[in-house]
Amino acid sequence: MSTSQAAAAGVAVVTGASRGVGRGVAEALGAAGMTVFVTGRSTTDGASRIGDTPLHGTIHDAAAAVTAAGGQGIAVHCDHGDDAQVKALFERIEREQGRLDILVNNALCIDDSLIDPGPFWTKPLAQADMFGVGLRSNYVAAWYAAPLLLQAGRALVAFTSSYGAGCYMHGPAYGAQKAGCDKMAADMAVDFEGTGVAAVSLWLGVQRTERTEIAARLRGDAYGDFMARSESPQFVGRVIHALWRDPDRAALTVRTQIVAELAQRYGVRDEDGREPPTWRNILGAPCAFHPARVS
Repeated sequence: MSTSQAAAAGVAVVTGASRGVGRGVAEALGAAGMTVFVTGRSTTDGASRIGDTPLHGTIHDAAAAVTAAGGQGIAVHCDHGDDAQVKALFERIEREQGRLDILVNNALCIDDSLIDPGPFWTKPLAQADMFGVGLRSNYVAAWYAAPLLLQAGRALVAFTSSYGAGCYMHGPAYGAQKAGCDKMAADMAVDFEGTGVAAVSLWLGVQRTERTEIAARLRGDAYGDFMARSESPQFVGRVIHALWRDPDRAALTVRTQIVAELAQRYGVRDEDGREPPTWRNILGAPCAFHPARVS
């Protein structure tokens, strides 16, 4: 597919896409023919680690995977904790593409201690960095992206969130970050009302990523059960693409959505033909936010 054909199929940004969820989502959008700007800090394979175990993947690898899938992958080194770099990212998109169809807010600063047992005060204060890259960074990216999304006329801001927004999962910093994503998406949806731009926060199931596979090996216990019914990041990306194409997507912004349930709506299955389950009966359901304005 040529660059012009990929642009015609839509333009997307996936933040924090060097590996894991972001990379898989970007690859799925590429498979749908989109031009995908892949952002992150990783440019050297194995530079990031969990303990003594290296994590593989770079923005360049991810962009190449997008292109190999059928789209046009563009790697952009961007520290989402640096507003100037985020501004430069969207200025580049404006120059090169003139619009933006999908923004996937996925970047998150994860400390290695995230899944360690124990109360929050026994873990590093660095867990609070999720409020910077993970919550504030989502706001900044959407702020700079908004003019380009409005130019597209039919656009989507998707936040990758978690059941941890509603139940106890990985401690208070993680839970508050995810709950903040849900409320931020709902309020942005109110501001975007009538513009053709939708904003939705998505609860992902357990993801089949290198990070979660390492966690399963280290922890065993319940992780093994969850991993047996996990989702691939590409599955999440296909659901996001289907949501963007849905003419009634704005109606889904009243509440946070569960990816597995949206997949049933759109007839999306995972790579192996499975239908990943919803965990609402075990981990809880998203709340609906009231769209009334008080200002």
